Amino acid sequence: MAKTPSAKPYRRGVGIVLLNARGQVFVAERIDTPGAWQMPQGGIDKGETPREAAVRELHEEIGTDKARIVAVTRAWLRYDLPADLQANVWKGKYRGQEQKWFLMKFTGVDQDVDLETDHPEFQAWKWMSFHQLPRVAVGFKRLIYKEVVAAFGDKVAALKKR
Repeated sequence: MAKTPSAKPYRRGVGIVLLNARGQVFVAERIDTPGAWQMPQGGIDKGETPREAAVRELHEEIGTDKARIVAVTRAWLRYDLPADLQANVWKGKYRGQEQKWFLMKFTGVDQDVDLETDHPEFQAWKWMSFHQLPRVAVGFKRLIYKEVVAAFGDKVAALKKR
């Protein structure tokens, strides 16, 4: 008997809010979904801590690890994939992701970002206002982006004042 979508587990992962010196956040446009912008994120490998996964994912997705961790969400934040994607993404094993989110301060320069990684996921990138994030996110990730903005809003404001 096939599992119903609600009975599927969540895939454990991480997300990264990468801030530049102006307090803007890094977002990138997915290659496979033009017009869909997101922050770096990905799964946690077996034997890896969330912190290790966040540093690895940052490097794998945007070609740099020039960042320092400023804060981490206390709770795991979740999103569900739409039903039509659940069958195709992650071999149909998961209903969505539950993620630890990391707020990181970018310590490099724009030229350190390189989307031409071993397995490119993004075709373009930009810096934008942190509070605008939910507006550019693909529909099924808007709620989690609102939660991330709420979780890190005070810390982002404090970093901008420095």
